[in-house]
Amino acid sequence: MKVVVIGSGGREHAICKTLKKSSKVSKIYCMPGNAGTSSIAENIKIDLEDFEKIKDFITSNKLDLVLIGPEKPLVDGIVDYLESYKIKVFGPNKIASQLEGSKTFTKNLCKKYQIPTAKFGIFENSKDTINFLKDCNFPTVIKADGLASGKGVYICNNKEEYTIAVNEIFGGKFGKAEKILVEEFLKGEEMSFFVICDGENYKIFGTAQDHKRVLEGDKGKNTGGMGAYSPSRLESSELNKKILNKIINPTLKGLKELNTTYKGFLYAGLMIINDEPFLIEYNVRMGDPECQTILPKLKTDFLQIILASVNKDLKSIDIEWYEDKCLCIVLCAKGYPEVYKKNEEIKNLNKINLKDNEFIFHAGTLKKNNQILSNGGRVLNFVVRSGDFQFSRNAAIELINKIDWNNGFYRKDIGYKVID
Repeated sequence: MKVVVIGSGGREHAICKTLKKSSKVSKIYCMPGNAGTSSIAENIKIDLEDFEKIKDFITSNKLDLVLIGPEKPLVDGIVDYLESYKIKVFGPNKIASQLEGSKTFTKNLCKKYQIPTAKFGIFENSKDTINFLKDCNFPTVIKADGLASGKGVYICNNKEEYTIAVNEIFGGKFGKAEKILVEEFLKGEEMSFFVICDGENYKIFGTAQDHKRVLEGDKGKNTGGMGAYSPSRLESSELNKKILNKIINPTLKGLKELNTTYKGFLYAGLMIINDEPFLIEYNVRMGDPECQTILPKLKTDFLQIILASVNKDLKSIDIEWYEDKCLCIVLCAKGYPEVYKKNEEIKNLNKINLKDNEFIFHAGTLKKNNQILSNGGRVLNFVVRSGDFQFSRNAAIELINKIDWNNGFYRKDIGYKVID
């Protein structure tokens, strides 16, 4: 089969790498891809907002399957568009993608179907949002309504921080903001919970925990993710049942009552408080970098799972996993998540001999004149699968130390809750 993966991050490199293991995959394309995907797939430079060009490439090259990695094309309706041309696509449609595309859509769904979540208010201008201050207890959480690449969330400890957050969001820092969400601050432990759906059935697809804050000890600004580990230390059969019954099932029921279904990966960002799950947010795709910790643990043929989802046949698949633990450290460009340099050469990457349980997934990289250059804020993912989180972290740091790049930084404490 000929497959195309849409996206250019560490998640998409991990997806390409996992698909490559399938004997049924004859060719992989990646749009637009990165330096890492170029070694296992053919990178295709196409504007991801130009659905017609994407469709023309797929049809003219007679591709069999499309996997959508990032959220924006999904929210913009790429699945609906491609399916209208009878193209097989893995990912949720435009209505279902509102679970991530609009936080207020999800909150209203939670309210209607009694899905446990933080108490909230929705506002359409900065004046009303700031007036709501008198009813707030600190800390409180402020969120941009639309997509913000994991960065449009503020935890505010006082009036000054609250006002800055509101003004930045309505000021367009994350794109045009028509609504803003104010939530109560839930104190517990976060957990990322994944399912894969075929429109009728679903199966659990692992758990993870990511580190969003840029500084060690989970401090500093929010990022797209500084590292992750899988499984979550909170995972248990009892908690899984609660998550499915209280959160996943009513969500899928709510979508059905909107005359739509869910197909693809669904990622529930949860807060666990006294063994009870509360929904923080949904993502309508695999997380990044959580994906990079989950896929290396997969035993079952990945293509087989994806095809079963596209063909509404997930019931026929038994998904098998390695019992190992997996940990990912993200190497970022200095200055991220604010201003950082691009086009800095990364040396010695090709000289690293990886063991079977070691992976380097590229994110913000570019190959030019046989050189690998930095091309984003989150640049490389160093992943190790083993029987022990401490071993995985130490081994990942050893890999990082083998490259020659003075412009990078990383968190040395990824997984500290399960290690220290």
